[in-house]
Amino acid sequence: MIIDPKTIDKKDVYKLLTGAIVPRPIAWVSTVSKEGVYNLAPFSFFTVASRNPPTLCLSIGPGIGEREGTMKDTLRNAMDTGELVINIVSQSLGQKMQMSSGNFQAEVDEFLQVGVTPSESVGVRPPRVLEAPISMECKVNDIISVGTDHLVLARLVYYHIKDEIYMEGNKVDLLKLEPIGRLAGGYAKVNEIFEL
Repeated sequence: MIIDPKTIDKKDVYKLLTGAIVPRPIAWVSTVSKEGVYNLAPFSFFTVASRNPPTLCLSIGPGIGEREGTMKDTLRNAMDTGELVINIVSQSLGQKMQMSSGNFQAEVDEFLQVGVTPSESVGVRPPRVLEAPISMECKVNDIISVGTDHLVLARLVYYHIKDEIYMEGNKVDLLKLEPIGRLAGGYAKVNEIFEL
């Protein structure tokens, strides 16, 4: 079967993309507004953009549901302050991460709403999630408009890792990290690692 994306509804194109590009890592992004309100939201269009300088990227779409057509708070805060923290989601944090994906108003602190602890960062204003096994403080390098979405390029300035998942040689113990990834409609967990 061959599908021309121009001939089907944009929602169906999205379903095909998210069904094929799996599992996707989840960036649980913390930002702070100009007014000082903490924001926390997950994004699964996320990966590494460059190893040197270490740069991460995530794609942020427009608001949905009752906030359709608006700019998401994460994007607005990143544009306004030039800073964000990307927290990695372990299985134990999955439910709270999912709760933080709701359509909260800009004045709502999602840290409080979902019950996670804001922890002071070293080099940026947004807090990191204390309970997260890994947090990466970032400075926004560039934000590029791509169709309906915005590609955020963020340079890593500080890397936080819990002692119990750190391995000698600057490696991460993936089985102890227990990361979850996004599938089309659900989530995946890493419980087996193999080599080819």
